Amino acid sequence: MKKLILSTMMAVMTVLGLGGVAMLSPVYAAQDGAKKGTEYMGEAGAKDQETDVMSIVTVGINVVLGLIALAAVIMIIIGGLNYTTSQGEATKVKKAKDTILYGVIGLVIALLAFAIVNFVLGQVFGSEI
Repeated sequence: MKKLILSTMMAVMTVLGLGGVAMLSPVYAAQDGAKKGTEYMGEAGAKDQETDVMSIVTVGINVVLGLIALAAVIMIIIGGLNYTTSQGEATKVKKAKDTILYGVIGLVIALLAFAIVNFVLGQVFGSEI
């Protein structure tokens, strides 16, 4: 039963991860195209390439942090399912509570990392995301 639940969760994570990347790609491509069409029209050289590299790095970091946050939420859900099905056994309840706690800690760290990374990149490189 555990193997079935874990394999289902992994399949859902894969689909959501790929779907999220596929859904965000056109948005970032459109934003990048809008920047090139207005701000950088007629400019060529290092500034345009630097902006492209920084936007790619920023999007990459945000996608990775989003996947980490998604994994943390899934761990919270798994902990809740384990807590529900523990039937009051002390060891299973403790294990489920620990899973929920670690999932919440992971989610908070991922959200803080997202905020810090975007703030630092925005201040240092003037990147808008």
